[in-house]
Amino acid sequence: MSETTKDELGQVLEGNEEDLAKALAAFNSLAVDQDWSGDAPAPRLDRPRTIANAMEVSAPGTFSKNAIRTLRLEPTELSGWWLQRTDLPDSRPIKVSIRNVWTTGEIVSNIVLRSGSSHNYVRLVEHIIALKAGMDVDNLLIKLDSGDPPLFNEGSKELVEAINAAGRRELDGKVRYFTVKERVSLLTPHGGILRIDPIDDGDFALRIDCARDFPNAIGQQRIRFVNNDRSFLHGSTARTNTTARQKLLVSTIGKLFAESRNLGYNANNVLIAGKNKYSNVATHLENGKSLEAAWHRAVLDLLAALALIDEGRFVGKIVDYKGGHYPDVEMVKLLYAYDVLKEV
Repeated sequence: MSETTKDELGQVLEGNEEDLAKALAAFNSLAVDQDWSGDAPAPRLDRPRTIANAMEVSAPGTFSKNAIRTLRLEPTELSGWWLQRTDLPDSRPIKVSIRNVWTTGEIVSNIVLRSGSSHNYVRLVEHIIALKAGMDVDNLLIKLDSGDPPLFNEGSKELVEAINAAGRRELDGKVRYFTVKERVSLLTPHGGILRIDPIDDGDFALRIDCARDFPNAIGQQRIRFVNNDRSFLHGSTARTNTTARQKLLVSTIGKLFAESRNLGYNANNVLIAGKNKYSNVATHLENGKSLEAAWHRAVLDLLAALALIDEGRFVGKIVDYKGGHYPDVEMVKLLYAYDVLKEV
């Protein structure tokens, strides 16, 4: 392994250097389909913010498609984002934190948070908590009527619109920002790479270079952007994706399993990829090519992992290739285990 390659990988937190080098080479070989990296980053905040007014949003449940689930967003002076199950009155709110990750799912890949009792959990939180890392609200209390969140038709668009409509209220204190002390990398289970770099001097931003590579209609997609209002709103409307085969299995054999028996996925709220074409209408077109899968991954999955850094906001540069919820969560755990985070 050459010194140049070792420098490109930085400190390897998980996986071997040879496989990581192959993954990075494959990533670098992909053309960039959409590049918004020249935009101005989100402004640095001095004082923490919460919303000014309570808001509610509702939609059919993710895992209980025949039930309407509601999120009530309330201002709070509690530091960070919190999830409170109103159907469990004796349970305390769950803080959005890496310390409260219970699992990343088996049949359905998703981040599940839990605190205290094994009944006090919330599934598929990523499309909610990504807003903590991508928007300008530092403190928020989210009340849920079950552990099954609503599944919206356009990613998290309705939730973003609700938070924007709620206004803002500044609080006492100071917003804390964190980056990594040095370049770090991790090998993903599918032969990909997740690499994080510190911020450059004078560039106080979160920059993401994300690629997807699937042997189906999604194919190869690569986007590059800086997190700001424009990129976050664009990515927040991208739906999660599944394959036509997975959709068929869930609607047939999946009926045998509690986790997928009443799954609310349909042609409106997920992107369904067949071998050569989509089964429904793909969005986020750039030069006639859909980048919906890449935008969903970068904004509503990857930023959700950064939201698990509960002490403050993360800034830095991220390369993501063939990633997923499990390696995302593993990376955040390892940032703490190796004491790689630093306040800036």
